Amino acid sequence: MTAAANSPHHSSAAVGALSHLRVLDLSRVLAGPWCTQNLADMGADVIKIEKPGDGDDTRHWGPPFFPDESGQPTKNACYYAACNRNKRSVTVDMATPEGQELIRELAKQSDVVVENFKTGGLKRYGLDYESLSALNPRLIYCSVTGFGHTGPYAPRAGYDLLVQAMSGLMSITGHADGEPGGGPMRVGVAVIDLFTGMYATTAILGALEARHRTGRGQHIDMALLDVAMAVLANQGAGFLNAGNIPKRQGNTHPSVVPYQDFPTQDGNMLLAIGNDGQFARFCEAAGVDWASDERFATNAGRVIHRATLIPMMAELTRTRPTADWIALLEDKAVPCGPINHIGQAFDDAQVRSRGLRVEQLRYPDGQLPAGEVINRVVTTASPLRLSDTPVTLRHAPPALGQHTEEVLRERLGLDAARVQELRAKGVL
Repeated sequence: MTAAANSPHHSSAAVGALSHLRVLDLSRVLAGPWCTQNLADMGADVIKIEKPGDGDDTRHWGPPFFPDESGQPTKNACYYAACNRNKRSVTVDMATPEGQELIRELAKQSDVVVENFKTGGLKRYGLDYESLSALNPRLIYCSVTGFGHTGPYAPRAGYDLLVQAMSGLMSITGHADGEPGGGPMRVGVAVIDLFTGMYATTAILGALEARHRTGRGQHIDMALLDVAMAVLANQGAGFLNAGNIPKRQGNTHPSVVPYQDFPTQDGNMLLAIGNDGQFARFCEAAGVDWASDERFATNAGRVIHRATLIPMMAELTRTRPTADWIALLEDKAVPCGPINHIGQAFDDAQVRSRGLRVEQLRYPDGQLPAGEVINRVVTTASPLRLSDTPVTLRHAPPALGQHTEEVLRERLGLDAARVQELRAKGVL
């Protein structure tokens, strides 16, 4: 429908990799919508079902709220924009029999359904996997829950913060107990929700590929706790194979030194020296002979002698401004960079060059319906870069129910009178 003209993702002639797919999005908040936004960015026609009058919870999760034309905050939270681009919003009350029937009819025409209700929560509406797959055997049905559809915790509600705590992730995030500000710390974004959305995207694409062979859809059981345990990665592997229970150590790395933040003359910077060659080049550029010291010549030695080396490096890095260190090291293949706040990150030359800020209009003609005050929406571009089937921008994160009449007319053949009748009953 609309896209920023300067966006590298925009191509009016391009056909998305998933443009042949129809997705019915019954999910809310972040993990499910993150998954369906990925599918939508790659071209899938995603219909987002929202509760009339309220919509997705994240429409109200603020501040920050979108400002109106005079700069005053509205009641529209910015959170929703993060994970609902390229979707069409349809309001349906699934607690009503007529609403349930509308959703079933849409599911019969869909390739994929994504939902994140509590385990068994949709069965009473006849919108669970068994019910919908009986109507559409080719349907791929992805359920996102806190703990999965099996096991003793299956009935529980699960939230990112809770799962970060339960999985051990918070036990390895933050400063050590004996340091200022020490203690368990959550990651600054809902990282388990985001990872779950990405894993769900992958699982759906795998199920679609399997359907090419079998002709049948299947159920995908995505659990936040499963994902959180998986993304412990090397920390999990260290425990499973060596019995090592890692501890919090701030911005330092348990197995690589120096790989952390350092103070500079005017602030701080990040050094990510991942091998002995990089360390030797750093030392040569900085005019020190530490690479020839047997304590520091190898990464294993630097890990053992961390407590000696890091104070020496910090004393050295304080002698120059951050920009001077970056200029000194950038052509030496020594990873070094600033520690930006988000505003600085979006203003970075590389970020701007890659077009990672995209602007869209909900109503390209500028004619906002009565009661709507938000048109321009800015989001972070998709990082998916496909050469032949690029991501395209078709819909801004929609206003609540913005596409209800359009979708019900297009998909189900409902005329204006029938839509009005359903609105009067509170179904839409």
